[in-house]
Amino acid sequence: MPADLNPSTKPPLSVRLRSDWLRGILRVDLIRHHTLIGLVQHWGDNDAREDVITQLDALAEAVQSPREGELDALTEAVEDAAALDTAEIDISLSDALRLRNELDAVIGRLSRFNPQRITAVPSLPERRTA
Repeated sequence: MPADLNPSTKPPLSVRLRSDWLRGILRVDLIRHHTLIGLVQHWGDNDAREDVITQLDALAEAVQSPREGELDALTEAVEDAAALDTAEIDISLSDALRLRNELDAVIGRLSRFNPQRITAVPSLPERRTA
């Protein structure tokens, strides 16, 4: 695997380029952490646990041969049964600035073969003076 051309100082919350340079990757480990904690918080209540297990079993069965829209509906049923919050986190100003810089680097590489380039979003120097 080639060296990471845009390493982050904080990989658990970062934006990077996929190894084939065709897509960017947003990594937010804290969302997965909150999801797992939220899921197991209901394990102490037998009724809630049974509902979560039932919904997880239905999702597991559907994963074997999914029909269109089925996985989304079943995933939502698991989220509802476990009373999971929205998949979002707060970020500090320093993280927002770092993520913006990482995203700018990814956008520059993703748009390299675009003959018209992305002109709707100002480049980094223009944005900082605005």
